Amino acid sequence: MTSGPISTKKFQLAMLYAVVRTGGKQYRVAQGALLRIERLDGQVGDKVTLSEVLFIGGDSEAKIGTPLLSDARVMGEIVEQGLGKKILIFKKKRRKGYSRKRGHRQRLTTLKILEIQG
Repeated sequence: MTSGPISTKKFQLAMLYAVVRTGGKQYRVAQGALLRIERLDGQVGDKVTLSEVLFIGGDSEAKIGTPLLSDARVMGEIVEQGLGKKILIFKKKRRKGYSRKRGHRQRLTTLKILEIQG
């Protein structure tokens, strides 16, 4: 039994991706990805357009905005509207009998990226 040469190359599919800004944060997104972002208005199943696209890259040449790309859009669909993990805020001043405990759950939207235009 003879074996031929084994290729050690790892083939990677070059995918189109974009960097978008929403809710004061920047996210790298690709088509088909699920993304948890700050709450967006809409119901489950609604289509959403993210127009603040900063960068588009992938197998072709990269497009860099200054600061935004004017003709680029990222299309998505709302998959879920929910709440994030609970964060506890505890304040205390020693020897004064002062303590406060508060909690917060951030409202989040899960978005499925359908298409990157630009």
